[in-house]
Amino acid sequence: MKTFSKVTAVLLASTLVLAACSDAKEGASPSPAGNTNASSSPDTKKEKLDLKWMVIADASSQLPSADKDFVKNAIEEKFNVTLKMNYLPLGQDYTNKLNTMIASGDISDVFYAEGVPSNNYIRDGVARDLTGIVTPAKMPNYFKNWVTEANLKSYQVQSAFKRAPVPYETSYYRTFYIRKDWLEKLNLKMPTNYDELVSVMKAFTFNDPDGNGKNDTYGFTAAGGGASVSMDFPEFLNNGLVGDTYVEGDQFIDVRSDIRMQNVLADIKKLLDLKVVDPDWFLNKYGQHFDKAAQGKAGIVIGQGRDLAFDNNPAGLQMKSKQAGQATADWQPFHPWEKTGTWVETIPGNPFLISSKASDAKVQRSIEILDWLAGEEGFLLTRYGKEGVHYKRSGKTIEVNQDAYKKDIIDNNNFLEIYGWFTPRKPEVFGLNVVDPKITERDKKIVEKINSYKILPSVGTALTVKEGMDLGAMRKRMNELHVQVVYKDKDASSWPQYRQEIMTKFGGKAIFDNYAELASTAKGKTIKFKSEN
Repeated sequence: MKTFSKVTAVLLASTLVLAACSDAKEGASPSPAGNTNASSSPDTKKEKLDLKWMVIADASSQLPSADKDFVKNAIEEKFNVTLKMNYLPLGQDYTNKLNTMIASGDISDVFYAEGVPSNNYIRDGVARDLTGIVTPAKMPNYFKNWVTEANLKSYQVQSAFKRAPVPYETSYYRTFYIRKDWLEKLNLKMPTNYDELVSVMKAFTFNDPDGNGKNDTYGFTAAGGGASVSMDFPEFLNNGLVGDTYVEGDQFIDVRSDIRMQNVLADIKKLLDLKVVDPDWFLNKYGQHFDKAAQGKAGIVIGQGRDLAFDNNPAGLQMKSKQAGQATADWQPFHPWEKTGTWVETIPGNPFLISSKASDAKVQRSIEILDWLAGEEGFLLTRYGKEGVHYKRSGKTIEVNQDAYKKDIIDNNNFLEIYGWFTPRKPEVFGLNVVDPKITERDKKIVEKINSYKILPSVGTALTVKEGMDLGAMRKRMNELHVQVVYKDKDASSWPQYRQEIMTKFGGKAIFDNYAELASTAKGKTIKFKSEN
């Protein structure tokens, strides 16, 4: 196995105090999983295995004690395993924790990773080859319901089949959210363009929108994670840069390294100079900006997810705001660029990988569980609970029992979200109609509004690098230079020079030429990346 050079470097550079949540103490007798096959007796021919997974989870979610964790009990009984789940919110802490485990030899059998780290794990021999493992024969639900073989083929890096995409949401729910009650208090209208947006940010900062007589609110907040300039800043869209990558005519566009970033960064500097942005935005970890918004410290934020502002989503803006004492909070979606394009269509996102140290038996059993999660039975249990307890079913109609769901799931730290890491909440994939009394008319209007936005075409394929290309180093340097412009340089005039460094010294041109080739194949036409200024 190759040495873990990158992993070790990350560990030495990190000064974060890391802690992962683990599953609750074991030993309680398994309880049946309701009227599902998950509670059937295990195959006695299979030896019992100890499995360990590392997955992402919302910061507000935590596994309950074993006697209340009916998903864990169902999985362990059905597949004859003991399953230990380690989990953290997606972000640098997650990657650092995963790297710590890998460097110590404590590699999870299955683990989630972001794109750039996954490439490093493949290079360093941490990830197992998935040939003959992730196949339609062994994972029929995964391929039938979520991922195509074409997706899988285009998703590989370094000419090796060592990662596979986690099922992803094909509908896109990225939008600005605003405190409509603050707008009404200040007699303001919903902003419809950039200038109006900035004017509202000023009013939210300086005109006491919460009426507490204190200068303690800001117009906008975001999360930079201490490492990057967030793409939530509206200056990207205001300069015609939509999404992360896209094809414009016969050109491949990588937004964050584009020459037009000079104007974006200059405009962000101007916005920050107005003092209308949460001053902690750069250090905010992902999720902290939502917490600040819910606490009444900012009036505008960008979010993703269909239910982020639903009335009864315990992890969402609306409910968190009420719990934080913001009784009048009314978070509503809006988008000044809703008619011209708010983002691009989704392509496969982050992958799951399997440890190169995992035994064949553990690999096979993990694949069986993952495919069960990707099927209707696993999906229902990990998204809606136990049939006959948390919901009742009539044909394809699922009716949620709100009281039981709250008592057993929401009040237990909304723990189903941890097991739901593998599938988006998309019941229509299975032809199911979910009748949820928690879904209000206000919620339905939110979805209707976001679905009306214009979404632009994507590059049409997963974008992967070739062996020898160091995407991580290139992006790291790019982010450093963005921050240099925003916080240290007097203006953005050095961006063209910085960009040339990214393209040459850090291999950006070679990476984006490769991306352009992939897009050419997907689009059926010749597409080029132009790196010159």
